[in-house]
Amino acid sequence: MNDAQLAHAIAEEAGALLLRIQADCAGGARGDREANMLILDRLRAARPEDAILSEESADDPVRLTRSRVWIIDPLDGTREFAERREDWAVHIALAIDGAPSVGAVALPRLGVTLASDTPPPLAPAQQPPRMLVSRTRASQLCAEVGSSIGAVHVGMGSAGAKAMAVVRGEAEIYLHSGGQHQWDNCAPVAVALAAGLHASRIDGTPIVYNQASTSVPDLLICRREWAAPVLAAVAGCNRWESVTG
Repeated sequence: MNDAQLAHAIAEEAGALLLRIQADCAGGARGDREANMLILDRLRAARPEDAILSEESADDPVRLTRSRVWIIDPLDGTREFAERREDWAVHIALAIDGAPSVGAVALPRLGVTLASDTPPPLAPAQQPPRMLVSRTRASQLCAEVGSSIGAVHVGMGSAGAKAMAVVRGEAEIYLHSGGQHQWDNCAPVAVALAAGLHASRIDGTPIVYNQASTSVPDLLICRREWAAPVLAAVAGCNRWESVTG
């Protein structure tokens, strides 16, 4: 089994476990804990020489000395999971020398797992563009950029669900400026890039993984034709803030 197949299989297995937990108690803490244990067990058995960075485990600095690092979020969207919504996910990614090389994102309530080895063909884009934002805390930058490019805002839960909505053709743009961690977007970025989408920081630079700090302050995943307009709008907003702030 190659790395992509492994990521895909583990994401689906963890997703099935989380569905059983959700049916039993919808407990986010239990879901995080048990899904994390399952994923760690599978990765350690299949790739014992690789390092692992997980949201639900203590960070081991040995990963900084390794070329291959699995970056996982056992349950992305704990609030949505507890509310029995559909917009939560499981993230399994492999970063090689800092690049998001392999990724799988399971959307268990939808019965879908998207992976970097089998990305779906992109659906036709719509006009006006649909921009995915946090359903609970959309940022001012997102509001301003959306207004600048004439986008329709669509609120949604977890980072993985939003990113995969762009991959699945349910939106054209996912812009985030409220702060994330490596496990929030490594798998979604790997899948998005494999599907032919643009993925970067909001200044247009690539995201480099397996850094000492787990923080990833911002993210843009979008159709390639929207990358330049969105990045230009972000730059314009940032210039305005620097002048008036």
